[in-house]
Amino acid sequence: MSIFALAISVVVVLFLLAGIRIIRPTERGVVEFLGKFASTRTAGFNWIIPVLHAMHRVNITERRVDIDPQSIITKDKLNAVVDGVVYYKVVDVEKALYQVNSFVTSVPSLAKTTLRAVIGKMTLTEANENRDTINENVERILDLEVSKWGIEVVRVELQRIEPPEDVQTAMNQVVKAENEKIAALDLATAIETQADGQRRAEIQKAEGIAAAIRLKADADGDAIKIVNEAAEKYFVGNAQLLKRLETVSEALRDNAKIVLPADGDLVNVIGDLAGSPLPMPSKK
Repeated sequence: MSIFALAISVVVVLFLLAGIRIIRPTERGVVEFLGKFASTRTAGFNWIIPVLHAMHRVNITERRVDIDPQSIITKDKLNAVVDGVVYYKVVDVEKALYQVNSFVTSVPSLAKTTLRAVIGKMTLTEANENRDTINENVERILDLEVSKWGIEVVRVELQRIEPPEDVQTAMNQVVKAENEKIAALDLATAIETQADGQRRAEIQKAEGIAAAIRLKADADGDAIKIVNEAAEKYFVGNAQLLKRLETVSEALRDNAKIVLPADGDLVNVIGDLAGSPLPMPSKK
């Protein structure tokens, strides 16, 4: 009896151990009873009836799946090679297991088809210029389709759109020409700015010179006015003598040495100004 009881105990222990299931926090368990859905189990310790129950684990964390590169004919009849990435996660494990044969392979396939449909309605230029719009449209359409599978699309990212080689070459030439045009406009603007600065500097210089000339003219006018007033006051009737005096002043400026004939009138003027006549040289 003791051996039989021990055997029963061992069988019971093995039976209990066989039904233990540990579910991680990143998973959910779907329990089936004789092939039919029975319940959903969460993370932690779980026990099922061996043989009668079966448990399927489903990862509920965010997944990344690549959209394989494919050739898409755009609206302007060009073949573009396109690929991308889809991020999704399972939000209903029951639907994910029973509404689609294999969501792991179905999601990438549907994403590839959706991407082809969206880009096929656009020209190559529009596709290159509106990548964010493409991502949003593919995400919206794909999320609507896979929601019945208990799956939520987190985001879609378009990785590349490569046109045919000859088209790419032409596009590069256009971009290069645009860049050269911009550089030429910038250079012309810089030259124009420099020329305008030089012109303004020359104008200011000319205005300075003109102002100096005006000041000098005003000063000369004031000097002439003072001289005329002095002449009218002190040299009445001696205008010729005053003119000679001015001539002598200009001639003797900066200690200039001038040889004049002794019997000249200018010598007599200087002598008169000095207060005594200059001695006349003797004639031999």
